[in-house]
Amino acid sequence: MIDARDVELRNLTYGLVGRLGRIPSAAEAAVSARVGRDELVATWRRLHDAHALVFDRRTDELLMAHPFSAVPTAYRVRVRGRWWYANCGWDAFGICAALHGDGTIETACPDGGEAIRIEVADERPDGESLLFHCLVPAARWYDDVVFT
Repeated sequence: MIDARDVELRNLTYGLVGRLGRIPSAAEAAVSARVGRDELVATWRRLHDAHALVFDRRTDELLMAHPFSAVPTAYRVRVRGRWWYANCGWDAFGICAALHGDGTIETACPDGGEAIRIEVADERPDGESLLFHCLVPAARWYDDVVFT
């Protein structure tokens, strides 16, 4: 169960994402929060269990702070002159929303490989015919969120 301190450290983590332009390391977040790394990692574990972050238990680092990815992906998003990686197509739109900005989403069709570029302005994509297809129902995403 997460508490107010966990929420505070989650918010600090997201603040660092915005300032750094990437997901922070556990060491960076711990220093910024003025807590020990072990305390921060324990918090990230609880937040992972609550589906608030995606924690890599092998490395004690974050894989995802939705909608942001800690690792390069096929979904790149440019907002306010900075590039970000999204976890999936859905999260690519979420980056524009989270940063409250217009953006450009770049990816490729997983079926045919052709480049896809979507401009987002005033909270709307530039195409009315866009289709987002998800093979895994949303209720099952956390069965294996990294795969989904």
